[in-house]
Amino acid sequence: MPRATALLPDLSPLRRHRSFRLLWLGQLVSSAGTQIRLVALPYQIYVMTGSVFHVGLLGLFQAVPLIALPLFGGVLADRMDRRRLLIATQSGLALTSLALAIVTQVGLTELWILYGLTAVAASFSAIDQPARGSLVPTLVDRSELPAAIALNQMLHSTAAIIGPAVGGVVIASYGVGTAYWLDVVSFAAAIGAAVAITAPRQVVALPKSILGSLMEGVTYVVRQRLLFSTMVLDLAAMFFGSVRALMPFYAEQVFRVGAQGLGLLYAAPGVGALLAAVTSGWVSGVRRQGLAVLLAVCAWGIAIAAFGLMTEGMFLLALVLVAIAEAADVLSAIFRHTILQSVVREELRGRLTAMNGLFVIGGPNLGQVRAGAVAALVSPQFAVITGGLACVLSAVAVAIWAPELPRYERATAVKAEEMNDTRGSDAAT
Repeated sequence: MPRATALLPDLSPLRRHRSFRLLWLGQLVSSAGTQIRLVALPYQIYVMTGSVFHVGLLGLFQAVPLIALPLFGGVLADRMDRRRLLIATQSGLALTSLALAIVTQVGLTELWILYGLTAVAASFSAIDQPARGSLVPTLVDRSELPAAIALNQMLHSTAAIIGPAVGGVVIASYGVGTAYWLDVVSFAAAIGAAVAITAPRQVVALPKSILGSLMEGVTYVVRQRLLFSTMVLDLAAMFFGSVRALMPFYAEQVFRVGAQGLGLLYAAPGVGALLAAVTSGWVSGVRRQGLAVLLAVCAWGIAIAAFGLMTEGMFLLALVLVAIAEAADVLSAIFRHTILQSVVREELRGRLTAMNGLFVIGGPNLGQVRAGAVAALVSPQFAVITGGLACVLSAVAVAIWAPELPRYERATAVKAEEMNDTRGSDAAT
């Protein structure tokens, strides 16, 4: 029993802290609504144009603000009340979804309007994420922070299952417009939760030079090849392996399962991510964490390439492969985040976390553009298969370029953390 229960998530932050529970539940509802929108938009554009390239362009309009604005969002989160900032960003996201619902309802579905509203939503999300991420640690005890982070991973995984599955049924039965209206309604839970929570008084940070502070973090990352290699590896894996833009093609032309099947294709990654998250108790015992990152990326790439080989009648196996790929990605993220938090100096932790987020966000969205472009030039199957194989080759290349990564062990992290604590104490005195 002890080994079995060690795999299960720790629910104590939800039980003990009302504000965290409200924030978590509100975000669960709104994230499910967002996932419904993320199914509706590519499906709507694919039906309008019949072009996987135009679907892939959604990634570009998402990637630009998601790459350009998070650092600015981090500055805002440190300079103003995070709870109020969260209310503002969630309200902005709700209004954007409302605009999508209205233009779809009245038939004003020009491509430039859909792309523009996608960019606006991504802009609000880029500011929302650092605000939410920096608020969570103030709502739970320090000892409960790992459990809270794991619960947030469960939240996103659960939403990624419920939202697409519901979205596929709603689109097939009632149309794309209804899917957008559901997304609008879901934001009421997130906004209401943000209004209701109470957070400790925030110590506002006003750095003398924002640009100098950011450059210090960039310089540190580039010089620390171990950290830089994990970020580069994740960027490469997501750039080559992200095939979300091609799911409408596979649903309509390969598996012939329609909107409901498309919803299942979009939900399958959430199933894999949730299974990986709720059974991740064993990862704390892994010593060769750098090697584990490389193996997880290889597993991700192999599963993606295998998905590209699927044909009509292999829909269930395709769902399993997509779930396996996402489970591997979750494990990679856990190990990468552990390495980052163990090695980085305390006074740089926030900036490096934000920079890591830029790689995490940018890779999948730019990957959609790559997938759409390669699919238009050659074929969707070629884009998926070669992308998966490129992930594996990227892992091999990074291991050769940065041998520190496959050699990295958990014992190294303990020593580095002790050195960081010593440096922090010296700086304080």
